[in-house]
Amino acid sequence: MNHHVLVCDDEPHIVLAAVSLKFSKAGFRVTSDNNGQAAWESILRDPPQLVITDLQMPLLDGLGLIKNIRSHPDLKDIPVILLTAKSYELEEEEVRVEHGVQQVLCRLFSPRELVSIANSLLGAAVAQ
Repeated sequence: MNHHVLVCDDEPHIVLAAVSLKFSKAGFRVTSDNNGQAAWESILRDPPQLVITDLQMPLLDGLGLIKNIRSHPDLKDIPVILLTAKSYELEEEEVRVEHGVQQVLCRLFSPRELVSIANSLLGAAVAQ
């Protein structure tokens, strides 16, 4: 079964080149959007099994997108990985507890590491 992952980032070289390509090669079905509002609309149309979102984006930021997901009864359990710029101060534990984010990664992540984290999260979600 191919897992569906939605990747949302306003920097095309990160979404298209690094993350989407790596996930596609790993057998995932990938949807990508370049702002939080477009991602939210995509999620409503075709819910993914995992969301990877940047924190700082136009129209709706990553935390706003996550709040929408967590407030929707049919979507609230979708695992989320939040990407942040290194310079952005973020209290990781607070984001995990208050927003139900499974993983927070600094922009200097390895796409291979991200796929590994996604597989772990999806394996745990399937086992529940």
